[in-house]
Amino acid sequence: MTTRSQIPSGASAAILKPSEAVPESSISVQGPQFDKQYDLQDFLASYQRIGFQATSLSKAIEIVDRMRTWRLSDDEPNENEPDEYLNPEVRKNTRCRVFLGYTSNLISSGLREVILYLVKHQHVSVLVTTAGGIEEDFIKCLGNTYLADFNLDGADLRRRGMNRIGNLVVPNNNYCTFEDWLMPILDAMLSEQKETAKVWTPSSFIHRLGKEINNEESVYYWAYKNNIPVFCPALTDGSIGDMLYFHSFKNPGFILDIVQDIRTLNELSRESRKAGMIVLGGGVCKHQIANAMLIRNGADYSVFINTGQEFDGSDSGARPDEAVSWGKIRAGAEAVKVFADATLVFPMLVAATFAKVDWEKRKGAGSD
Repeated sequence: MTTRSQIPSGASAAILKPSEAVPESSISVQGPQFDKQYDLQDFLASYQRIGFQATSLSKAIEIVDRMRTWRLSDDEPNENEPDEYLNPEVRKNTRCRVFLGYTSNLISSGLREVILYLVKHQHVSVLVTTAGGIEEDFIKCLGNTYLADFNLDGADLRRRGMNRIGNLVVPNNNYCTFEDWLMPILDAMLSEQKETAKVWTPSSFIHRLGKEINNEESVYYWAYKNNIPVFCPALTDGSIGDMLYFHSFKNPGFILDIVQDIRTLNELSRESRKAGMIVLGGGVCKHQIANAMLIRNGADYSVFINTGQEFDGSDSGARPDEAVSWGKIRAGAEAVKVFADATLVFPMLVAATFAKVDWEKRKGAGSD
């Protein structure tokens, strides 16, 4: 029994429950202190202690830095090591193979230039995207994509020949120009197929287009120059598919073999001493890379950036732990999902990792 002046014992015990001791390694929450001026790197470093998706982004930066800096020489040789990997120089130069996947809309956006930078400077090893992620790069070499608005009237845009991608628009004339550019290349490739029994694959097709565009503003020009393979399992799902459809009437017989590509992609994964995934968005590009990782019993490092949710069972929305259950990420591997629009956070991630190192090298060399 209690009196009016006494706190009920049950309520007191529930509310004033004592805590266990906090481990000394725990990090306290703290946001950026804007009473002082930050440079870019210090500002991005402050994200670690903000919490929520800011902390997830900080974790992604940490994991990408691990991908970027790992060398086989970091690990002790094991008794089953092939002879070539016992050479100290080979070990020092054997790096993590970084697989970058992204959806087509990101090439339509200004992330194209971020991806171009990574390919130009050979910071990534393998690219996987969808049809729009290929064609929009070449189309941008032939005509501009413009900022617009999410709320523009679709019927009015259709009447005016303007195609909306979120809050961007692409004049349909750009696709007409793309057809004019692509058709002669398809004719030439078909002739080579007939004359030399050349077997084209989506990746060799993209490699050829990168050569033909001959434009340093193209992601795939740099992939061609640096011999970085580009895989597109859904190559026909877009304007390239439309052009292949038209070409099949004008000059039929062109063949693309997807079997060679899946073997090549899976072998690139299997033969990697360490493998990392950076995947922007979901769908085909996410699962194609993750499935290739299964061949080696999972990725060593994984960063997913997308807004997908897992309640509908979609692969796009799945968290890294679901991939662990399939063997696509190794148990105990470093992995994070950042729930965010990639256009917001991926430039920051690149600025804090690959670009940071390049800027420091340039500064050390005395160049601007």
